[in-house]
Amino acid sequence: MFGANRGRKLRDYVSNYVVFDLETTGTSPKAEAIIEISALKVVDGKVVDTFSTLVNPMKPISPGATAVNGITDDMVKDKPTLDVVLPQFNDFVGDYILVGHNIHCFDMKFIWKAAEETFGQTISNDYIDTLPMSRKRLPQLAHHRLVDIAAYYDIDTSGAHRALQDCVMNQLCFEYMQDEPELTPTKKCPNCASELLLRNGRYGMFWGCTNFPVCRYTENT
Repeated sequence: MFGANRGRKLRDYVSNYVVFDLETTGTSPKAEAIIEISALKVVDGKVVDTFSTLVNPMKPISPGATAVNGITDDMVKDKPTLDVVLPQFNDFVGDYILVGHNIHCFDMKFIWKAAEETFGQTISNDYIDTLPMSRKRLPQLAHHRLVDIAAYYDIDTSGAHRALQDCVMNQLCFEYMQDEPELTPTKKCPNCASELLLRNGRYGMFWGCTNFPVCRYTENT
């Protein structure tokens, strides 16, 4: 898990993976800290092990974060700090591919920063984000939050916004979405095999790699 290079964003289904979720003191990966890490290890599409712990962030939790996840300063004040928890999470994950909802823009940025600042190494595991997957496979949904996808599949959403329950929902959604056809064919990056996304730049439309900034491949339309 710890390594010199950040992992790549993947899109194809895998049957062995670790689905994980974080709760944090706020929304900015640069300024805020992790207060909960939960994960489920999945082998052949079935959950075989669980990891979950609160984390002392050594800073106050914002009222806005507490309003969402229900985690208070008192709940974390006697919990282990990240330098203790992150190696435990590393051992749990091993070399498995990571899966999560909106992790490309949120959770991976927090976990990368935590590893780099605490241990001088980053997280090298490749990962799959179920948010863009849901947009391609469930275009009929008005919103693509994890609770929206879970509700679509009649998955219990009680306890949402606590990390472990979000992992439970996410794992089921990830498995169910494999049976849904994609709306459009996917164009892949020739350098890293990540998905290419059509973007509007200064000089017009172009294809850009979704693994940016790790991969900076582009091509003209």
